[in-house]
Amino acid sequence: MNTRLRQIVVLGGGSAGWLVAGLLAAEHGGPDGPLCITLIESASTPPIGVGEGTWPSMRDTLRRIGISEVDLIRECDASFKQGSRFDGWASGREGDRYHHPFTLPTGCGEADLVAAWLAEHADRPFAEVVCPQTAVCDAGLAPKQAATPQFAAVANYAYHFDAGKFSQLLRRHAVGKRGVRHIVDDVEAVLPAADGSVAALRTRTSGDLAADLFIDCSGLPSLLIGGHHGVPLVEQRDVLFNDAALAMQVPHAEPDAPLASCTIATAWSKGWIWDIGLPQRRGVGAVYASRHATQDEAAEALRHYLRATGAPQPLPAMRPISFTPGYRERFWVGNCVAIGLSSGFIEPLEASALAMVELSVQWISESLPADRAALPTLARRFNEVFAYRWRRVIDFLKLHYALSQRDDSAYWREHRDPASWPEALRELLPLWRERPPSRLDLGRIDEVFPWASYQYVLYGMGFRPESTARPAAAQAAAPHLQAAAALSRRMLGGLPKHRALIDHIIRSGLPHI
Repeated sequence: MNTRLRQIVVLGGGSAGWLVAGLLAAEHGGPDGPLCITLIESASTPPIGVGEGTWPSMRDTLRRIGISEVDLIRECDASFKQGSRFDGWASGREGDRYHHPFTLPTGCGEADLVAAWLAEHADRPFAEVVCPQTAVCDAGLAPKQAATPQFAAVANYAYHFDAGKFSQLLRRHAVGKRGVRHIVDDVEAVLPAADGSVAALRTRTSGDLAADLFIDCSGLPSLLIGGHHGVPLVEQRDVLFNDAALAMQVPHAEPDAPLASCTIATAWSKGWIWDIGLPQRRGVGAVYASRHATQDEAAEALRHYLRATGAPQPLPAMRPISFTPGYRERFWVGNCVAIGLSSGFIEPLEASALAMVELSVQWISESLPADRAALPTLARRFNEVFAYRWRRVIDFLKLHYALSQRDDSAYWREHRDPASWPEALRELLPLWRERPPSRLDLGRIDEVFPWASYQYVLYGMGFRPESTARPAAAQAAAPHLQAAAALSRRMLGGLPKHRALIDHIIRSGLPHI
């Protein structure tokens, strides 16, 4: 019996489905490749379309797929993202603001930067002292120069883009240049094999689509891993309360308005608001927990924010989104693996959704066997790896809420209750009272969030170690803070304005490496 892996069917389009199909086809498909990649999507089920923020990993993903940075910027209304800025999260008072930049602290891992910061600069934000990228973002500058090649960086960066246009770019590239077979049809039934795995998908007009491996990118409905296999969600509503959002696309007040270099996350009394600057518009939305706020309250908070930030009137319609925060108990069953929203979703904070798609498809691409007999081993390993990764995402997101001193609603007070914290946070926060987060606190080399990210959020939220008397450590780390300050001055003097660089790329492109 021939059990060679030859056919892969991806169920669902959108950013997740086309990232999966594009990368697998680039690395395993095509006329000379061992695999045939088919993507099927329904014309009557539009993608959710709000995944507009990415991580720096997207640069490598696009390189692997074969899409140029210039095409991304020109065709997807894309801009550069250098991290996130959090307004009003720690206390809600005037001036409450901190950054989580993508660039690691200068001297990260070489010295105790926290000791030096507390000894010499405790009156200034931690990220501002240890990383030049915060100054770059505050000045509205780009993370690179016009002469910097595609995908290369002066300061580490990712992208903001129009999710709908991004899916279209991925589809055109995957079908036109990578040989992905694209079927627009409705799946009417899942045909099981004798062992309970998926034998084929029965479609309305295209017949039965058989495959050796099925990748479920069907979004929140989760037609295969949830519907066919019945794998439940491990709900997280008792840890991270948000389960609803209102999303809008808002024009800039002026066509040449300054372009933010980071995602802006602004807390309100019962949730938070995202603000993503694209060259042609802003993507804005209010996130909230339905047991703490009504949709009308969220809508009013969003309108108030837009008035305060100069959005032109009248405002466009708001699109409601509902979700259950959680992840699948298993992601890979038999010959079916879930990627994207079908595998889980927590909330938009820190833009982990597309990053988890990237991590999933890269893991699969690098592990694909030649024979179906190896699938059970891969499934077991994949489930272990990604259960761990989802738990670390939850830990990190909860850190943003658990340390808040806001007292304007039960929403924030309940987030501070240790009973709602994941076990890992309950264990780590007492340790971090004695010393900064370090590599010793995280169990894997390829962590979803590095320990430096925990430092950015921890100290941005006002957390302070109980013991700060480490003069020797502070003295040893002082040169790194001086280096960060010098690098900040050079970047402020040498980097262009964000919008100016985007305009240049649209007109003239970027050099290749």
